[in-house]
Amino acid sequence: MKIALDLFPILLFFAAYKMASIYEATAVLMAATVVQSLVMYRLDGKLATMQKVTLALILVFGSLTLFLQDDRFIKYKPTLLYGCMALGLFVAQFVFKKNFLKTMLGSQVNLPDPNWQTLSSAWIAYCIFMSTLNAYVAYSYSTEDWVNFKIWGYVFPLVFIVGTGLYIAKHVPPTENSIKDDAAK
Repeated sequence: MKIALDLFPILLFFAAYKMASIYEATAVLMAATVVQSLVMYRLDGKLATMQKVTLALILVFGSLTLFLQDDRFIKYKPTLLYGCMALGLFVAQFVFKKNFLKTMLGSQVNLPDPNWQTLSSAWIAYCIFMSTLNAYVAYSYSTEDWVNFKIWGYVFPLVFIVGTGLYIAKHVPPTENSIKDDAAK
């Protein structure tokens, strides 16, 4: 259900774009993201930082797109989002010597510190890649091509998240219970 909820705004955006224009699609995206955030808040009792940032950026850049009738704002929103994520992770890890991913996920995933560092570096590289790729497509191609990229480009995050999951699974140290279970076999 979480994946369906995550895809809800972008799928509605795509459908609205195909039936109308980038401006109507932007309004639909803004409304769908507000609804998505309300549902997530209702389910979890809070919004994750990333959801708050995404909501704020969509509302700000969507409003600029609509008021100025300039689609560049909505097209460059993902570039800014990924760029800010990369910068935030980089500054936390290399300036403040704090691993933001470990802070957020450390209670759920037990990884050795070097693996947290590798994971954080991978996320930084991924965010830079996605920021750069979105900027390239937004600048070099038509709005229609960019919208199609937004839909079919979802393969990048899916592949990266699956890869992250495999990396985590490979490096999670065995728990005391799993050691006892292995010894009993």
